[in-house]
Amino acid sequence: MKYRVLALFLLVIAAVAISGCTQSPAPAPTQTPTETMPVVTAEPQVTFALGQEYLHKKYSFTSQKDVFTEQLRVTSDPWAIDITVNPTSTDIQNTWFEITAVNLDNSAYSRKVGYGGTHSFDRHQQFPMYNGGPYTFEMKGNLVSVDVIIATRKP
Repeated sequence: MKYRVLALFLLVIAAVAISGCTQSPAPAPTQTPTETMPVVTAEPQVTFALGQEYLHKKYSFTSQKDVFTEQLRVTSDPWAIDITVNPTSTDIQNTWFEITAVNLDNSAYSRKVGYGGTHSFDRHQQFPMYNGGPYTFEMKGNLVSVDVIIATRKP
C-alpha cells in the first residue's frame, strides 16, 4: 500500500510537470522603439474667416539656415497669421517652422508661433493678432514648405 501511494504521488508530480504548471511564465516579447510624435501642449485652436490679405506667400525651407523676412504695416483691425505647413521629410524631429512677428513701434507686441519642435504639430494653424502698426516677420524652418497668410479677420 505504501508503494502505491508513493507511485500515485510520483505520477501526480510528473503530470503537473508535463502540463507546465510549474514553469515560470514566458517573458514578454520585447518591443523595438518606434518613432512617435512628441507631445506638445498648444493653445486651443480657434478658426475664423480671413478678410483682406496683407501677405500671401509660399516659403520653402530646406535647411535650418534658411531665413526669410517680410516687413509690412497692418491696420488696427483684428488680424491673424495663418500657416499651412507641408513637411518635406518624414523625420519629425528635424521638421519645424517658426514665425516671429515683432511690432516695430513697440517690441512688447511681439509673438513667436510655429509648427513642430516646441510648437503644435497641426499642419494648419491660425493665430489671432490685435495690435496694428509696422511689423517685421522673421520666418525660419527646416524640411518644410509653408503657405503663410497675414490678413484681417472677418467678424
